Amino acid sequence: MSLKVGLVGLPNVGKSTVFNAVSQAGAEAANFPFCTIDPNVGVVPVPDARLARLTDLSDSAKSIPTSIEFVDIAGLVAGASKGEGLGNQFLAHIREVDAICHVVRAFHDPDVVHVSGSVDPARDIEIIDTELVLKDLDTAEKRADRLTRSRKSGDRNIIAAADVVDRLVDHLGEGLPGRTFDFGSADELRRELSLLTDKPVLYAANVAEDDLPDGNDQVGEIRAIAADQDAEVVVISAQVEAELAELGDDERAEYLDSMGLEQSGLQRLIAAAYELLGLQTFFTTGPKESRAWTIRAGTPAPRAAREIHSDIERGFIRAEVISFADFDQLGSESAARDAGRLRSEGKDYQLRDGDVVHFRFNV
Repeated sequence: MSLKVGLVGLPNVGKSTVFNAVSQAGAEAANFPFCTIDPNVGVVPVPDARLARLTDLSDSAKSIPTSIEFVDIAGLVAGASKGEGLGNQFLAHIREVDAICHVVRAFHDPDVVHVSGSVDPARDIEIIDTELVLKDLDTAEKRADRLTRSRKSGDRNIIAAADVVDRLVDHLGEGLPGRTFDFGSADELRRELSLLTDKPVLYAANVAEDDLPDGNDQVGEIRAIAADQDAEVVVISAQVEAELAELGDDERAEYLDSMGLEQSGLQRLIAAAYELLGLQTFFTTGPKESRAWTIRAGTPAPRAAREIHSDIERGFIRAEVISFADFDQLGSESAARDAGRLRSEGKDYQLRDGDVVHFRFNV
């Protein structure tokens, strides 16, 4: 499945530098607002040591990781919901992503202009949150007007939808995000509205290299705000990530170790995004290729098979499953079968993270 994470924030907070580092796609980064107009998209392979191990064990000719798309959305400013700073165009790009990564500046550098004149994470977060809520309020009010005119029909479904939207308008009017609103059973209405603030969010606190790995007082402010939203904060240094992107594997590991980090900012962002969206990975492996696949937690085996090919889902018979731990210990599918560690699962089986799967199906 395709996963898109949108990088949002004020201009000059380090979004494009983060994007360049994690995707190595060469997005323009400049010391003035609106250097990014069209969203840059970078498809990034998801690092997973389990895939490398399966590739070795199966002596696979290819190793194909799953991937994540990072979308660098141009910096928002106060008034974006009313079109300031090309705001309408930028907000439309946010609507297309699965999750939002809010990049917040938590470093001081007199040579890097701040659009508001000073570094203040709480203020910066409030500006972005307010603009997204205002845009959603505009969306909800327009839908409420249409539904109000349709109430006269007496259709119970229309009346019920109008009641939900009226409550939503009040909720957003209080400055609260769509993700905290109770839509009840109105799932279709929720999908139709596609609220910007209904998307799950995580924060990337962009700090100076000297503030790694734990951050600074300003990161503490970001964590306090994120805690109220039940959101996660990933502390990164855009500059360090840019340097890591230029290194080989061994040098990268040494550099991370010297800073007290086990993983790069990219790896931690991906892990946080996966957890935020309830995603997990299963594997297929053999002489031709070992491959990682992304699914949502709780996905039944036939639906997971669709990630490989729709014909496998339609002709699904069973899934032969080995946990990665067992495959790793025993060394092969045949050894796992002989040891009784290969399970035959039916259509109701929900794949687990790390499952190594061979699907049986009718052509």
